[in-house]
Amino acid sequence: MDALLTGFELALTPENLLYAVVGVLLGTAVGVLPGIGPAMTVALLLPVTYNVSPSAALIMFAGIYYGGMYGGSTTSILLNTPGESSSVVTALEGNKMAKTGRAAQALATAAIGSFVAGTIGTVLLVALAPTVAEWVVVLGAPSYFALMVLALVAVTSVLGSSKLRGFISLALGLTIGLVGTATGQARLTFDNPLLADGIDIVVVAVAIFAVGEALWVAAHLRRRPLEIIPVGRPWMDRADWGRSWKPWLRGTAFGFPFGALPAGGAEMPTFLSYITERRLAGKHKAEFGHGAIEGVAGPEAANNASAAGTLVPLLAIGLPTTATAAVILAAMQGYGLQPGPQLFEAEPELVWTLLASLFVANTLLLVINLPMAPLWARLLRIPRPYLYAGILFFAVLGAYSVNFQWFDVALLGLFGALGFAMRRFGLPVLPLIVGVILGPRLEEQLGQALQLSRGDVAALWSEPVAVIVYVVIAVLLLGPLVLRLVPGRQGPERLEDDIDALEEEVRS
Repeated sequence: MDALLTGFELALTPENLLYAVVGVLLGTAVGVLPGIGPAMTVALLLPVTYNVSPSAALIMFAGIYYGGMYGGSTTSILLNTPGESSSVVTALEGNKMAKTGRAAQALATAAIGSFVAGTIGTVLLVALAPTVAEWVVVLGAPSYFALMVLALVAVTSVLGSSKLRGFISLALGLTIGLVGTATGQARLTFDNPLLADGIDIVVVAVAIFAVGEALWVAAHLRRRPLEIIPVGRPWMDRADWGRSWKPWLRGTAFGFPFGALPAGGAEMPTFLSYITERRLAGKHKAEFGHGAIEGVAGPEAANNASAAGTLVPLLAIGLPTTATAAVILAAMQGYGLQPGPQLFEAEPELVWTLLASLFVANTLLLVINLPMAPLWARLLRIPRPYLYAGILFFAVLGAYSVNFQWFDVALLGLFGALGFAMRRFGLPVLPLIVGVILGPRLEEQLGQALQLSRGDVAALWSEPVAVIVYVVIAVLLLGPLVLRLVPGRQGPERLEDDIDALEEEVRS
């Protein structure tokens, strides 16, 4: 508790508070634009933090992260355009509320639900992350290797309807991670000295998310103007509060555990929250499909609680389980910080300042952005060509600022084309990003394990934790195959099918 209070003292200094405000405003302003989710928001704004201290940069990222999440819900409700798959269910009911003149109520329950879930999730993060960090500090290289394999397999096999596409994306990411001379031997450098240190993850992330998305939208650009639904000051009457507070709590209970699991993500808990609220709706059940406020409150709470949950494995073990967490990990590594148990021991002041800043950012998000909802809605009127031209400009500027070399801009174009091709052929982006980040670390832990055992491969399963993790990996890979053989199957595959159906309904 003393460490957290010290973190609040540092987070609430005028300078750091200013960075938190700037982060919330930037995150919301970029996140509210159509088709831009939190991961792309963080990737685009990554270069903004280069000239500030590590603590100020992480505080700003806390604001950008939560601001981007809030902005995504605004786009879903007003435009029926989810920034990412976790906002699909919000669009399903929220846009129906907006079309019936209740956009203000939909935005209000989304914002307040995000605040409630984010606060509870951050409390759980503060309670669990140090405990997990103390536990994993006793693990050896074999267990770390197994955990990283689990993260790679989970983000690849659990997400998306095609496991083959997921593994193709992972293979691309691991291949990019091999570039350089980290092992003392040049790999995939093509005799180019500028590739000797590898490819910067910032360039890859900005290219895949921002440039790839801009090219994809340009290829499918509709010339007709967007239909923006007017919104006044968000407010809720007593009946809206009465119908929202229980979904907020239930959504939080769904979201945080899924976010803390490897590749749990936010898609499953938001969908489960929606189904739960639909079944518990009682006399309001007929409103579902036509704009039920519970269908916005629960999924938005699950979405934001999941966001807090993803920070548990990121800070305690150094494993990113979502695209946004992967970009934040890249930012921390850019400052020479390696999330994991060593971070809690080596930089306790920095860690607790970051955790305290999550509370600050969450509060600022509600206090600043709720009254500014009409202003954010006006941003949606920016014509798409101007919007994505601006995104490309900032993407190029960000890539160039990494090393101040035009070679990085050329790489940006190359990987931007790759991002476009991945969208064209339905390859998920997350496995590639996680592969780029975890690939070198996976190789490092493998080398340590084999070096200590003098080349004995059996050392990879010599620790109990490693054995348990490999069993979980086997279940992840073989479980769906077994479920397919069971008549009337249920489980993740069925849920994925239903989520895909909801996405198709939103697009239509």
